[in-house]
Amino acid sequence: MTITSDSVVTLHYTVSSEDGTTLDSSEGKKPLVVLLGKKFLIEGLEEALVGKNKGETFKVDVAPEKGYGERSDQLVQSVPKTMFEGMDVEVGMSFRATSDGGEQSVIVIDVSDDHVVVDGNHPLAGVPLKFDVEVVDCREATEEEIAHGHVHGEGGHDH
Repeated sequence: MTITSDSVVTLHYTVSSEDGTTLDSSEGKKPLVVLLGKKFLIEGLEEALVGKNKGETFKVDVAPEKGYGERSDQLVQSVPKTMFEGMDVEVGMSFRATSDGGEQSVIVIDVSDDHVVVDGNHPLAGVPLKFDVEVVDCREATEEEIAHGHVHGEGGHDH
């Protein structure tokens, strides 16, 4: 079967930065099982999977705009430390924050006596990514999986 949008794809992957640093991998773990077309994977990887078949291996370079997006300076803000009253805030902590655009994840990147600087960019925003992929299996999604928007059963989500 050739992979299309709405295919259930089982894959092993390694993703690295341009300098070859491994950022994440399924090596030594269970393969990832996803329903394509539901934004579980970044756009560039989903696009590269379409047209592939079980057993294929391939490499793909994904530019930031097809990955986690470009970095936005507008998503970096200095907020009063009083907003974290009673908390011991440290660099690297992440929080859910409410903004004009709704809720988003932010990471603390600096702490001073009076302010906390938070970054709402994804940690991989602006980073070109390199993927090594092995298609372990693929199949057509069931009507129920498509309706629910995720994989059911082995390697997926059981209700």
